[in-house]
Amino acid sequence: MANKKITLILASSSKARIELLERVGYKPKQIHHPNVDESVLYGESPKNYVIRLAELKAKTALNLYKNSYILGADTVIVSGNKIIGKAKNYDEAYKILSKLSGKKHRVFGGICLISPKKNIVTRAIVTRVSFKYISSHEIKEYLATNEWKDKAGSYAIQGYASRFIKHINGNYDNVVGLS
Repeated sequence: MANKKITLILASSSKARIELLERVGYKPKQIHHPNVDESVLYGESPKNYVIRLAELKAKTALNLYKNSYILGADTVIVSGNKIIGKAKNYDEAYKILSKLSGKKHRVFGGICLISPKKNIVTRAIVTRVSFKYISSHEIKEYLATNEWKDKAGSYAIQGYASRFIKHINGNYDNVVGLS
């Protein structure tokens, strides 16, 4: 019996996730762009939220790619008890970064891997991040880069926003988008 070549499908349109996978030697054969409702369910914990979304994203590719491993992922920021997703516009991004300024927050990353035999494994990872105080000018300067767009918490730790980081406790790659 000949070996079947197993392929990896990434159910995410995140460029950062693609780069993280390639950095460790995995090149997704296909990038599947899941279109899912990312609304938080009433009373849903951040951990359950990211796992649910990662699994939902992976399952959107399930019927399209046979004999493949499908990887879905999601990331959110949690400040206090509030889940902070992606800002819809500049003003919302400004408010989010102002709220995170000088404070600690948690980054929850959810991962779902579905095997060719349809076995499903999920995980959630939590990283704690402390921001230094960010002036209004620094926030506006950062927002002008447009790096904040389509990012949980309106920032990308691996980019210009790295200068906002005072301390990180946990997995850096989780904050980027895939532990």
